[in-house]
Amino acid sequence: RRDLIRWSMLGAGTAPLATFLAACADGGGSAPPTSPRPPGTTATSTAATSAPTTPAATTQPAALPGTTTAVDPDIAWWLQGNFAPVFDEVETFELSVRGAIPPELNGLYARNGSNPASGESPHWFFGDGMAHGVRLGAGRAEWYRNRWVRTTMYEGGLTFGTGPPGGASNQSNVSLIWHGGRLLSSGEVGSPYELDPLDLSTRGVHDFGGGLTSSFTAHPKIDPATGNLHFFGYGFVPPYLTYSVADPSGVIVHSETVDLPRSTMIHDFAITATDVIFWDLPVIFDLEAAIAFIDDPAADVFPYRWQPDAGARVGVMPLGGPASAIRWFDIDPCYVFHGVNAFRRGDSVVLDVCRLTSMFAPDETFGGDLSLRRWTLDEVTGRVTDDIVEADDPGELPSRDPRRVGREHRYGYLVETRDNPNTVDFGGLIKHDYTTGTRTAWKPGPTLHAGEWLFVPGDDGDLADDAGWLLSFVHDEATATSDLVIVDATDVASGPVASITLPQRVPYGFHATWVPSSS
Repeated sequence: RRDLIRWSMLGAGTAPLATFLAACADGGGSAPPTSPRPPGTTATSTAATSAPTTPAATTQPAALPGTTTAVDPDIAWWLQGNFAPVFDEVETFELSVRGAIPPELNGLYARNGSNPASGESPHWFFGDGMAHGVRLGAGRAEWYRNRWVRTTMYEGGLTFGTGPPGGASNQSNVSLIWHGGRLLSSGEVGSPYELDPLDLSTRGVHDFGGGLTSSFTAHPKIDPATGNLHFFGYGFVPPYLTYSVADPSGVIVHSETVDLPRSTMIHDFAITATDVIFWDLPVIFDLEAAIAFIDDPAADVFPYRWQPDAGARVGVMPLGGPASAIRWFDIDPCYVFHGVNAFRRGDSVVLDVCRLTSMFAPDETFGGDLSLRRWTLDEVTGRVTDDIVEADDPGELPSRDPRRVGREHRYGYLVETRDNPNTVDFGGLIKHDYTTGTRTAWKPGPTLHAGEWLFVPGDDGDLADDAGWLLSFVHDEATATSDLVIVDATDVASGPVASITLPQRVPYGFHATWVPSSS
Protein backbone atom coordinates (compact mmCIF):
# COMPACT_ATOMS: atom_id res chain seq x y z
CA ARG A 1 0.00 0.00 0.00
CA ARG A 2 2.84 2.43 0.77
CA ASP A 3 4.43 1.72 -2.61
CA LEU A 4 1.12 2.42 -4.31
CA ILE A 5 0.76 5.67 -2.43
CA ARG A 6 4.28 6.73 -3.31
CA TRP A 7 3.63 5.88 -6.94
CA SER A 8 0.42 7.90 -6.92
CA MET A 9 2.49 10.83 -5.83
CA LEU A 10 4.62 10.40 -8.89
CA GLY A 11 1.79 12.06 -10.71
CA ALA A 12 0.80 14.28 -7.83
CA GLY A 13 4.36 15.52 -7.68
CA THR A 14 3.60 17.60 -10.76
CA ALA A 15 0.61 19.06 -8.99
CA PRO A 16 2.26 22.23 -7.63
CA LEU A 17 2.69 23.73 -11.10
CA ALA A 18 -0.26 22.16 -12.79
CA THR A 19 -2.68 22.70 -9.93
CA PHE A 20 -2.02 26.41 -10.04
CA LEU A 21 -2.32 26.38 -13.79
CA ALA A 22 -5.61 24.59 -13.22
CA ALA A 23 -6.59 27.11 -10.60
CA CYS A 24 -9.56 28.42 -12.50
CA ALA A 25 -11.08 25.36 -13.90
CA ASP A 26 -12.90 22.21 -14.71
CA GLY A 27 -13.23 22.59 -18.50
CA GLY A 28 -11.18 23.68 -21.54
CA GLY A 29 -11.29 24.72 -25.18
CA SER A 30 -14.00 23.46 -27.51
CA ALA A 31 -12.06 21.41 -30.05
CA PRO A 32 -12.01 17.66 -29.32
CA PRO A 33 -8.75 15.72 -29.21
CA THR A 34 -7.44 14.37 -32.47
CA SER A 35 -7.35 10.62 -33.07
CA PRO A 36 -4.44 8.90 -31.38
CA ARG A 37 -1.42 7.95 -33.43
CA PRO A 38 0.68 4.98 -32.32
CA PRO A 39 3.38 6.10 -29.85
CA GLY A 40 6.77 6.72 -31.40
CA THR A 41 5.44 7.57 -34.87
CA THR A 42 7.31 10.39 -36.58
CA ALA A 43 5.86 12.64 -39.25
CA THR A 44 8.13 14.78 -41.42
CA SER A 45 6.51 18.00 -42.56
CA THR A 46 7.18 19.19 -46.11
CA ALA A 47 4.14 21.38 -46.56
CA ALA A 48 5.44 24.44 -44.71
CA THR A 49 6.96 27.05 -47.01
CA SER A 50 8.82 30.26 -46.43
CA ALA A 51 6.58 33.32 -46.41
CA PRO A 52 7.38 36.93 -47.17
CA THR A 53 8.50 38.95 -44.20
CA THR A 54 5.75 41.15 -42.79
CA PRO A 55 5.79 43.79 -40.04
CA ALA A 56 5.75 42.60 -36.46
CA ALA A 57 2.35 42.26 -34.81
CA THR A 58 1.11 45.27 -32.87
CA THR A 59 -0.51 45.43 -29.46
CA GLN A 60 -4.28 45.04 -29.49
CA PRO A 61 -6.54 47.51 -27.65
CA ALA A 62 -6.91 46.75 -23.97
CA ALA A 63 -10.72 47.07 -24.29
CA LEU A 64 -11.05 43.74 -26.11
CA PRO A 65 -12.87 40.96 -24.23
CA GLY A 66 -10.58 39.06 -21.93
CA THR A 67 -10.87 35.71 -23.70
CA THR A 68 -12.83 33.76 -26.27
CA THR A 69 -12.04 30.33 -24.86
CA ALA A 70 -15.07 28.06 -25.13
CA VAL A 71 -15.83 25.16 -22.81
CA ASP A 72 -17.49 21.80 -23.34
CA PRO A 73 -18.51 20.77 -19.81
CA ASP A 74 -18.78 17.13 -20.88
CA ILE A 75 -15.06 16.86 -21.72
CA ALA A 76 -12.23 17.23 -19.22
CA TRP A 77 -10.61 20.62 -19.84
CA TRP A 78 -7.12 19.12 -20.19
CA LEU A 79 -8.32 16.87 -23.05
CA GLN A 80 -9.90 19.52 -25.26
CA GLY A 81 -8.87 22.58 -27.20
CA ASN A 82 -5.16 23.29 -27.11
CA PHE A 83 -4.75 21.36 -23.87
CA ALA A 84 -5.43 18.13 -25.76
CA PRO A 85 -2.38 16.07 -26.66
CA VAL A 86 -0.86 15.80 -30.11
CA PHE A 87 0.11 12.39 -31.43
CA ASP A 88 2.50 13.05 -34.30
CA GLU A 89 6.19 13.58 -33.73
CA VAL A 90 6.93 16.14 -36.44
CA GLU A 91 10.09 17.62 -37.87
CA THR A 92 10.33 20.35 -40.47
CA PHE A 93 13.18 22.44 -41.84
CA GLU A 94 11.04 25.08 -43.57
CA LEU A 95 9.19 27.48 -41.32
CA SER A 96 7.17 30.58 -42.10
CA VAL A 97 8.44 33.71 -40.31
CA ARG A 98 6.69 37.04 -39.84
CA GLY A 99 9.00 39.85 -38.79
CA ALA A 100 12.74 39.43 -38.27
CA ILE A 101 14.46 36.92 -35.98
CA PRO A 102 17.26 38.64 -33.99
CA PRO A 103 20.56 37.36 -35.46
CA GLU A 104 22.17 36.99 -32.03
CA LEU A 105 19.64 34.26 -31.12
CA ASN A 106 21.76 31.23 -32.02
CA GLY A 107 20.56 28.16 -30.20
CA LEU A 108 17.66 25.93 -29.31
CA TYR A 109 14.46 27.02 -27.57
CA ALA A 110 12.87 23.92 -26.02
CA ARG A 111 9.84 23.53 -23.75
CA ASN A 112 8.36 20.59 -21.87
CA GLY A 113 4.75 19.68 -21.23
CA SER A 114 2.22 16.97 -20.42
CA ASN A 115 1.08 14.98 -23.48
CA PRO A 116 -0.52 11.58 -22.72
CA ALA A 117 0.40 9.10 -25.44
CA SER A 118 -2.82 7.16 -24.83
CA GLY A 119 -4.96 10.25 -25.34
CA GLU A 120 -6.41 9.86 -21.86
CA SER A 121 -5.23 11.14 -18.47
CA PRO A 122 -6.90 11.75 -15.10
CA HIS A 123 -5.43 15.26 -15.14
CA TRP A 124 -3.29 17.61 -17.22
CA PHE A 125 -0.22 17.00 -15.11
CA PHE A 126 -0.32 13.21 -15.40
CA GLY A 127 0.53 12.98 -19.09
CA ASP A 128 3.77 11.76 -20.66
CA GLY A 129 6.45 14.40 -21.12
CA MET A 130 6.84 15.90 -24.58
CA ALA A 131 9.55 18.34 -25.65
CA HIS A 132 8.93 20.88 -28.41
CA GLY A 133 11.92 22.72 -29.85
CA VAL A 134 12.84 25.35 -32.44
CA ARG A 135 16.47 25.89 -33.43
CA LEU A 136 17.40 29.46 -34.40
CA GLY A 137 20.55 30.66 -36.13
CA ALA A 138 21.79 33.63 -38.17
CA GLY A 139 18.34 35.18 -38.27
CA ARG A 140 16.69 31.96 -39.48
CA ALA A 141 14.35 29.37 -38.01
CA GLU A 142 16.31 26.21 -38.87
CA TRP A 143 13.94 23.50 -37.65
CA TYR A 144 11.05 22.49 -35.42
CA ARG A 145 10.75 19.09 -33.74
CA ASN A 146 8.61 17.55 -31.02
CA ARG A 147 9.47 14.31 -29.26
CA TRP A 148 8.04 12.33 -26.38
CA VAL A 149 10.45 11.88 -23.50
CA ARG A 150 10.94 8.15 -23.72
CA THR A 151 10.72 7.32 -20.04
CA THR A 152 10.23 3.82 -18.72
CA MET A 153 6.59 4.76 -18.21
CA TYR A 154 6.17 5.86 -21.83
CA GLU A 155 8.04 2.87 -23.26
CA GLY A 156 6.05 0.45 -21.11
CA GLY A 157 2.71 2.07 -21.84
CA LEU A 158 2.29 2.69 -18.12
CA THR A 159 -0.20 5.21 -16.81
CA PHE A 160 -0.89 6.93 -13.55
CA GLY A 161 -0.96 4.57 -10.58
CA THR A 162 1.10 1.74 -12.09
CA GLY A 163 4.74 0.74 -11.72
CA PRO A 164 7.33 1.37 -9.01
CA PRO A 165 7.85 4.90 -7.69
CA GLY A 166 10.79 7.25 -8.16
CA GLY A 167 14.02 6.98 -10.06
CA ALA A 168 13.46 6.39 -13.76
CA SER A 169 9.71 5.87 -13.21
CA ASN A 170 8.29 9.33 -13.69
CA GLN A 171 6.55 11.25 -16.45
CA SER A 172 9.40 13.79 -16.85
CA ASN A 173 6.87 16.33 -18.08
CA VAL A 174 7.50 19.63 -16.26
CA SER A 175 10.85 21.29 -17.04
CA LEU A 176 13.87 21.34 -19.31
CA ILE A 177 17.28 22.37 -17.93
CA TRP A 178 20.60 23.04 -19.70
CA HIS A 179 23.59 22.45 -17.42
CA GLY A 180 26.94 20.71 -17.58
CA GLY A 181 26.64 20.20 -21.32
CA ARG A 182 23.43 18.19 -20.89
CA LEU A 183 19.82 18.90 -21.76
CA LEU A 184 17.76 17.41 -18.91
CA SER A 185 14.04 16.77 -18.79
CA SER A 186 12.54 16.78 -15.31
CA GLY A 187 9.30 15.86 -13.67
CA GLU A 188 8.51 16.59 -10.05
CA VAL A 189 9.88 13.38 -8.55
CA GLY A 190 12.38 10.80 -9.63
CA SER A 191 15.45 11.22 -11.82
CA PRO A 192 15.73 13.49 -14.85
CA TYR A 193 16.18 12.19 -18.38
CA GLU A 194 18.87 13.39 -20.77
CA LEU A 195 17.77 14.55 -24.24
CA ASP A 196 19.93 15.13 -27.32
CA PRO A 197 19.80 18.86 -28.16
CA LEU A 198 20.45 18.04 -31.83
CA ASP A 199 17.11 16.29 -32.31
CA LEU A 200 15.36 16.04 -28.87
CA SER A 201 15.70 12.25 -28.82
CA THR A 202 15.99 10.62 -25.38
CA ARG A 203 19.45 9.42 -24.39
CA GLY A 204 18.28 7.85 -21.15
CA VAL A 205 17.77 8.42 -17.45
CA HIS A 206 20.39 10.66 -15.82
CA ASP A 207 21.33 10.03 -12.19
CA PHE A 208 24.49 12.18 -12.12
CA GLY A 209 26.73 9.15 -12.31
CA GLY A 210 25.02 7.56 -9.34
CA GLY A 211 25.30 10.72 -7.24
CA LEU A 212 21.56 11.45 -7.24
CA THR A 213 19.96 9.76 -4.23
CA SER A 214 16.78 11.84 -4.02
CA SER A 215 14.22 13.32 -6.38
CA PHE A 216 15.21 16.13 -8.72
CA THR A 217 13.18 19.32 -8.61
CA ALA A 218 11.52 20.95 -11.60
CA HIS A 219 13.04 24.32 -10.62
CA PRO A 220 16.82 24.08 -10.11
CA LYS A 221 18.80 27.32 -9.94
CA ILE A 222 22.14 28.01 -11.63
CA ASP A 223 24.37 30.44 -9.73
CA PRO A 224 25.60 32.87 -12.41
CA ALA A 225 28.86 33.50 -10.51
CA THR A 226 29.95 29.87 -10.14
CA GLY A 227 27.89 27.91 -12.65
CA ASN A 228 26.86 25.53 -9.87
CA LEU A 229 23.43 23.93 -10.12
CA HIS A 230 21.46 24.09 -6.86
CA PHE A 231 18.42 21.82 -6.58
CA PHE A 232 16.22 19.95 -4.13
CA GLY A 233 13.89 17.00 -3.99
CA TYR A 234 10.90 16.56 -1.72
CA GLY A 235 9.42 13.29 -0.57
CA PHE A 236 6.30 11.77 0.92
CA VAL A 237 8.23 9.65 3.41
CA PRO A 238 11.46 10.74 5.15
CA PRO A 239 13.63 12.41 4.16
CA TYR A 240 11.03 15.04 3.33
CA LEU A 241 13.51 17.52 1.81
CA THR A 242 16.99 17.03 0.32
CA TYR A 243 19.25 19.83 -0.96
CA SER A 244 22.05 19.19 -3.47
CA VAL A 245 24.67 21.04 -5.51
CA ALA A 246 26.23 19.99 -8.84
CA ASP A 247 29.36 21.69 -10.14
CA PRO A 248 29.54 23.26 -13.64
CA SER A 249 30.52 19.91 -15.17
CA GLY A 250 27.41 18.27 -13.69
CA VAL A 251 29.03 16.33 -10.85
CA ILE A 252 27.14 16.38 -7.54
CA VAL A 253 29.52 17.84 -4.97
CA HIS A 254 27.17 18.26 -2.02
CA SER A 255 23.92 16.69 -0.79
CA GLU A 256 22.20 16.80 2.61
CA THR A 257 18.84 16.51 4.30
CA VAL A 258 16.95 19.61 5.41
CA ASP A 259 14.97 18.69 8.50
CA LEU A 260 11.18 19.06 8.18
CA PRO A 261 8.54 17.69 10.57
CA ARG A 262 6.18 16.49 7.82
CA SER A 263 5.72 16.15 4.08
CA THR A 264 4.60 19.41 2.51
CA MET A 265 4.17 20.30 -1.13
CA ILE A 266 7.24 22.29 -2.25
CA HIS A 267 7.49 23.13 -5.95
CA ASP A 268 10.09 25.90 -6.10
CA PHE A 269 12.80 27.55 -3.99
CA ALA A 270 15.31 30.39 -4.37
CA ILE A 271 18.96 31.27 -3.92
CA THR A 272 20.92 34.47 -3.36
CA ALA A 273 24.68 34.91 -3.79
CA THR A 274 25.10 33.51 -0.26
CA ASP A 275 21.83 31.82 0.72
CA VAL A 276 19.36 29.05 -0.06
CA ILE A 277 15.70 29.82 0.64
CA PHE A 278 12.92 27.27 1.14
CA TRP A 279 9.26 27.90 1.87
CA ASP A 280 7.51 25.35 4.08
CA LEU A 281 3.81 26.07 3.69
CA PRO A 282 0.65 24.38 5.01
CA VAL A 283 -0.30 22.15 2.08
CA ILE A 284 0.16 18.81 3.84
CA PHE A 285 0.39 15.28 2.48
CA ASP A 286 -2.80 13.40 3.46
CA LEU A 287 -2.32 9.61 3.72
CA GLU A 288 -6.04 8.76 3.82
CA ALA A 289 -6.75 10.98 0.83
CA ALA A 290 -3.81 9.39 -0.99
CA ILE A 291 -5.34 5.93 -0.45
CA ALA A 292 -8.69 7.14 -1.79
CA PHE A 293 -6.90 8.78 -4.70
CA ILE A 294 -5.18 5.49 -5.58
CA ASP A 295 -8.49 3.62 -5.43
CA ASP A 296 -10.14 6.08 -7.82
CA PRO A 297 -7.89 8.74 -9.43
CA ALA A 298 -10.94 10.31 -11.09
CA ALA A 299 -12.68 10.88 -7.75
CA ASP A 300 -12.99 14.37 -6.35
CA VAL A 301 -10.19 13.92 -3.81
CA PHE A 302 -6.59 15.05 -3.68
CA PRO A 303 -3.72 13.66 -1.59
CA TYR A 304 -2.86 17.04 -0.07
CA ARG A 305 -4.92 19.25 2.19
CA TRP A 306 -4.87 22.86 3.30
CA GLN A 307 -3.97 22.90 7.03
CA PRO A 308 -3.23 26.49 8.09
CA ASP A 309 -2.80 25.56 11.77
CA ALA A 310 0.38 23.72 10.74
CA GLY A 311 1.95 27.14 10.28
CA ALA A 312 3.89 28.70 7.42
CA ARG A 313 7.52 29.70 7.34
CA VAL A 314 10.46 30.63 5.15
CA GLY A 315 13.89 29.15 5.83
CA VAL A 316 17.27 30.74 5.02
CA MET A 317 20.46 28.66 5.10
CA PRO A 318 23.99 29.18 3.73
CA LEU A 319 24.49 28.51 0.03
CA GLY A 320 26.10 25.09 -0.17
CA GLY A 321 25.09 24.26 3.41
CA PRO A 322 25.10 23.30 6.14
CA ALA A 323 21.38 22.72 6.55
CA SER A 324 21.89 22.74 10.33
CA ALA A 325 22.38 26.52 10.05
CA ILE A 326 18.92 27.13 8.59
CA ARG A 327 16.90 29.91 10.24
CA TRP A 328 13.12 29.91 9.95
CA PHE A 329 10.90 33.00 9.68
CA ASP A 330 7.19 32.63 10.44
CA ILE A 331 4.72 34.11 7.95
CA ASP A 332 0.94 34.14 7.56
CA PRO A 333 -0.47 30.93 6.07
CA CYS A 334 -0.41 31.04 2.28
CA TYR A 335 0.87 29.06 -0.65
CA VAL A 336 3.54 29.79 -3.28
CA PHE A 337 4.17 27.75 -6.40
CA HIS A 338 6.72 30.06 -8.05
CA GLY A 339 9.24 32.63 -6.94
CA VAL A 340 10.40 35.44 -9.22
CA ASN A 341 13.86 35.83 -7.67
CA ALA A 342 15.67 36.55 -4.39
CA PHE A 343 18.67 38.60 -3.30
CA ARG A 344 20.45 39.76 -0.17
CA ARG A 345 20.41 43.39 0.97
CA GLY A 346 22.65 43.76 4.05
CA ASP A 347 21.09 41.90 6.96
CA SER A 348 17.90 41.18 4.99
CA VAL A 349 16.90 38.67 2.34
CA VAL A 350 14.41 39.94 -0.24
CA LEU A 351 12.17 37.40 -1.96
CA ASP A 352 9.63 38.10 -4.72
CA VAL A 353 6.88 35.49 -5.09
CA CYS A 354 3.50 34.76 -6.66
CA ARG A 355 1.40 34.20 -3.54
CA LEU A 356 -1.94 32.43 -3.09
CA THR A 357 -3.98 33.05 0.06
CA SER A 358 -4.69 29.30 0.33
CA MET A 359 -4.65 26.03 -1.61
CA PHE A 360 -6.96 22.98 -1.37
CA ALA A 361 -9.04 24.61 1.38
CA PRO A 362 -12.34 22.78 2.01
CA ASP A 363 -14.46 25.88 1.37
CA GLU A 364 -13.05 26.59 -2.09
CA THR A 365 -12.86 24.73 -5.36
CA PHE A 366 -9.29 25.74 -6.14
CA GLY A 367 -6.72 28.16 -4.77
CA GLY A 368 -7.37 31.44 -3.04
CA ASP A 369 -6.57 34.94 -4.26
CA LEU A 370 -3.33 35.44 -6.20
CA SER A 371 -1.02 38.42 -5.77
CA LEU A 372 2.56 39.40 -6.53
CA ARG A 373 4.37 39.89 -3.21
CA ARG A 374 7.74 41.01 -1.88
CA TRP A 375 8.86 39.39 1.36
CA THR A 376 11.75 41.03 3.24
CA LEU A 377 13.27 38.80 5.91
CA ASP A 378 15.13 40.86 8.50
CA GLU A 379 17.77 38.71 10.20
CA VAL A 380 18.29 41.24 13.00
CA THR A 381 14.68 41.52 14.15
CA GLY A 382 13.47 38.13 12.89
CA ARG A 383 10.49 39.85 11.25
CA VAL A 384 9.10 39.48 7.75
CA THR A 385 7.68 42.45 5.84
CA ASP A 386 5.00 41.34 3.40
CA ASP A 387 4.39 43.94 0.68
CA ILE A 388 1.65 43.61 -1.94
CA VAL A 389 3.32 44.47 -5.25
CA GLU A 390 0.36 43.80 -7.55
CA ALA A 391 -3.05 42.25 -6.91
CA ASP A 392 -5.23 43.22 -9.91
CA ASP A 393 -3.34 41.32 -12.64
CA PRO A 394 -0.41 39.77 -10.79
CA GLY A 395 0.67 37.28 -13.46
CA GLU A 396 2.24 33.87 -12.95
CA LEU A 397 4.91 31.52 -14.33
CA PRO A 398 7.56 34.19 -13.64
CA SER A 399 11.00 34.45 -15.19
CA ARG A 400 13.96 36.79 -15.00
CA ASP A 401 17.31 37.42 -16.66
CA PRO A 402 19.33 34.29 -15.74
CA ARG A 403 22.34 36.55 -15.10
CA ARG A 404 20.38 38.08 -12.20
CA VAL A 405 19.45 34.83 -10.43
CA GLY A 406 20.19 35.43 -6.74
CA ARG A 407 21.13 39.07 -7.40
CA GLU A 408 19.04 42.20 -7.15
CA HIS A 409 16.82 42.41 -10.21
CA ARG A 410 14.94 45.29 -11.71
CA TYR A 411 12.54 43.35 -13.93
CA GLY A 412 10.35 40.28 -13.62
CA TYR A 413 8.50 38.80 -16.58
CA LEU A 414 5.15 37.06 -16.12
CA VAL A 415 2.37 35.62 -18.24
CA GLU A 416 -0.93 37.47 -18.02
CA THR A 417 -3.67 35.67 -16.07
CA ARG A 418 -7.23 35.98 -17.35
CA ASP A 419 -10.48 35.53 -15.47
CA ASN A 420 -12.22 32.39 -16.71
CA PRO A 421 -14.18 30.18 -14.30
CA ASN A 422 -14.12 27.18 -16.63
CA THR A 423 -10.54 26.67 -17.71
CA VAL A 424 -6.92 27.66 -17.32
CA ASP A 425 -6.59 30.89 -19.25
CA PHE A 426 -3.34 32.74 -19.84
CA GLY A 427 -2.91 35.70 -22.16
CA GLY A 428 0.01 37.92 -23.03
CA LEU A 429 3.18 39.23 -21.39
CA ILE A 430 3.78 41.46 -18.36
CA LYS A 431 7.08 43.21 -17.63
CA HIS A 432 7.16 44.36 -14.01
CA ASP A 433 9.65 47.07 -13.01
CA TYR A 434 10.57 46.57 -9.34
CA THR A 435 12.51 49.84 -9.25
CA THR A 436 9.72 52.17 -10.35
CA GLY A 437 6.76 49.99 -9.44
CA THR A 438 5.40 50.30 -12.98
CA ARG A 439 4.66 47.67 -15.57
CA THR A 440 4.23 47.37 -19.31
CA ALA A 441 2.38 44.63 -21.13
CA TRP A 442 1.70 43.06 -24.48
CA LYS A 443 -1.99 42.15 -24.59
CA PRO A 444 -2.38 40.23 -27.83
CA GLY A 445 -6.15 39.95 -27.99
CA PRO A 446 -8.66 37.41 -26.71
CA THR A 447 -7.83 34.46 -28.98
CA LEU A 448 -4.08 34.38 -28.32
CA HIS A 449 -2.64 32.48 -25.35
CA ALA A 450 1.02 32.45 -24.31
CA GLY A 451 2.82 30.36 -21.73
CA GLU A 452 5.90 30.98 -19.62
CA TRP A 453 8.16 33.67 -21.15
CA LEU A 454 11.80 32.61 -21.25
CA PHE A 455 14.40 35.42 -21.07
CA VAL A 456 17.43 34.94 -23.34
CA PRO A 457 20.19 37.57 -22.94
CA GLY A 458 21.19 39.51 -26.05
CA ASP A 459 24.47 41.41 -26.30
CA ASP A 460 27.00 39.89 -23.88
CA GLY A 461 28.35 43.36 -23.18
CA ASP A 462 25.00 44.76 -22.01
CA LEU A 463 24.20 43.53 -18.50
CA ALA A 464 20.88 45.36 -18.08
CA ASP A 465 18.27 42.81 -17.10
CA ASP A 466 16.02 43.75 -20.00
CA ALA A 467 18.86 43.52 -22.56
CA GLY A 468 17.57 40.44 -24.26
CA TRP A 469 14.64 38.61 -25.78
CA LEU A 470 11.53 36.90 -24.42
CA LEU A 471 10.39 33.69 -26.09
CA SER A 472 7.17 31.72 -25.71
CA PHE A 473 4.90 29.43 -27.68
CA VAL A 474 1.66 31.33 -28.39
CA HIS A 475 -1.49 29.59 -29.60
CA ASP A 476 -4.26 31.28 -31.58
CA GLU A 477 -7.59 29.65 -30.84
CA ALA A 478 -9.18 31.42 -33.81
CA THR A 479 -6.95 29.62 -36.32
CA ALA A 480 -5.84 26.59 -34.26
CA THR A 481 -2.20 27.47 -35.04
CA SER A 482 0.81 27.91 -32.78
CA ASP A 483 3.81 30.23 -33.16
CA LEU A 484 7.11 30.69 -31.43
CA VAL A 485 6.94 34.38 -30.56
CA ILE A 486 9.98 36.60 -29.88
CA VAL A 487 9.58 39.92 -28.03
CA ASP A 488 12.22 42.58 -27.38
CA ALA A 489 12.42 42.82 -23.58
CA THR A 490 13.19 46.54 -23.80
CA ASP A 491 9.95 47.18 -25.74
CA VAL A 492 7.38 44.70 -24.52
CA ALA A 493 4.34 46.80 -25.40
CA SER A 494 5.17 46.71 -29.12
CA GLY A 495 4.65 42.98 -29.22
CA PRO A 496 6.51 40.43 -31.32
CA VAL A 497 9.54 41.27 -33.42
CA ALA A 498 9.14 37.82 -34.97
CA SER A 499 6.55 35.05 -35.04
CA ILE A 500 7.49 31.61 -36.37
CA THR A 501 4.48 29.55 -37.44
CA LEU A 502 4.82 25.87 -36.51
CA PRO A 503 3.64 22.90 -38.58
CA GLN A 504 1.29 21.68 -35.87
CA ARG A 505 -0.23 23.17 -32.76
CA VAL A 506 1.82 23.09 -29.56
CA PRO A 507 -0.37 22.16 -26.56
CA TYR A 508 -0.19 24.46 -23.54
CA GLY A 509 2.70 23.29 -21.40
CA PHE A 510 5.09 24.16 -18.63
CA HIS A 511 8.76 25.24 -18.50
CA ALA A 512 11.41 25.95 -21.14
CA THR A 513 15.17 26.40 -21.50
CA TRP A 514 17.67 27.83 -23.98
CA VAL A 515 20.61 25.83 -25.33
CA PRO A 516 23.17 28.18 -26.93
CA SER A 517 24.71 26.89 -30.17
CA SER A 518 28.23 27.54 -28.88
CA SER A 519 27.71 25.09 -26.00
